[in-house]
Amino acid sequence: MAQEVKVILVDDLDGGSADETVRFSLDANNFEIDLSADHAQQLRDALQPFVAKARKAQPRGAKSKSAPAVRTQDASAVRAWARENGYTVSDRGRVQSEILEAYRRAHGG
Repeated sequence: MAQEVKVILVDDLDGGSADETVRFSLDANNFEIDLSADHAQQLRDALQPFVAKARKAQPRGAKSKSAPAVRTQDASAVRAWARENGYTVSDRGRVQSEILEAYRRAHGG
């Protein structure tokens, strides 16, 4: 026996028919709301002055392009160099960013 499943979106503002689900974030909270095309445009228009002045944020946990992580095979070389050059560095965990920068400068990176 075949089944047909239909998803019908209902506008969360007025209970009418919705055309799309709009997703947005504010104050580290993610939201979604089902809206008609008109209501979705109203939301976008209301946010537009703020979006125009805002900057895009990196997703949480994203690595910075300015200071890429040290590959595991390089970490031991960085630690050895740091110790030879008077830095205090742990045997495990992340290597401090100032040590990484100094290592890169010393090695033309």
